[in-house]
Amino acid sequence: MAARKPLVMGNWKLNGSKAFTKELIAGLKAELAGVSGCDAAIAPPVMYLAEAEAALAGSAIALGAQNVDVNVQGAFTGDISTAMLKDSGAKYIIIGHSERRTYHKESDEFIAKKFGALKEAGLVPVLCIGESEAENEAGKTEEVCARQIDAVINALGVDAFNGAVIAYEPIWAIGTGKSATPAQAQAVHAFIRGHIAAKSQAVADQVIIQYGGSVNDANAAELFTQPDIDGALVGGASLKAAAFAVIVKAAAVAKA
Repeated sequence: MAARKPLVMGNWKLNGSKAFTKELIAGLKAELAGVSGCDAAIAPPVMYLAEAEAALAGSAIALGAQNVDVNVQGAFTGDISTAMLKDSGAKYIIIGHSERRTYHKESDEFIAKKFGALKEAGLVPVLCIGESEAENEAGKTEEVCARQIDAVINALGVDAFNGAVIAYEPIWAIGTGKSATPAQAQAVHAFIRGHIAAKSQAVADQVIIQYGGSVNDANAAELFTQPDIDGALVGGASLKAAAFAVIVKAAAVAKA
């Protein structure tokens, strides 16, 4: 089995400006020049995809986006299609982030439709899954993760996870400064891979499973030593070139 190449992706969330985008990408290009062994991507706000695409030219850093709609065109005010994202140079598209699930009431089934739309367009879904603090304390972590994955499997089949990314983000660890311990995170990642393996070992072996939730330059290296953690979806630390670069380099070294 070929080793999975880790992916570290920065989710900028609702941050940035034209100037910030250019400046941060210039910093990332300098920091990550010559680094191999880990794929790196950034997901700026959709407003700045054009600036980001231009600034990333000639670098190995991939462009991503934070959301997509299920409709391809038509009377859907304010929405963004797979075709538009592709036209803007985006490759990795985040869906199912807990902030979308919570603030925009996106259901597992709706997120599975987005997953299907992205696959159809030849884009890479980055499916965020994870449990709340209450669910964690009630021992429901595995149940919640299985339900969120099964929504995609039931709609599209397990093969939909070929060439896709799953980001396990315990909601209680996002933006709180609390991160799961490497052992805690590994246990959930192993469960997720096993859950997919029950349907297809081949799909499970290649699917990238990132960890997300207060990943920073101080705790990343230890997380990446775990066998089923294939990189990270990074929030706040992705807004600083030096910190994000440390995380990418830690993944490259750990998985070499």
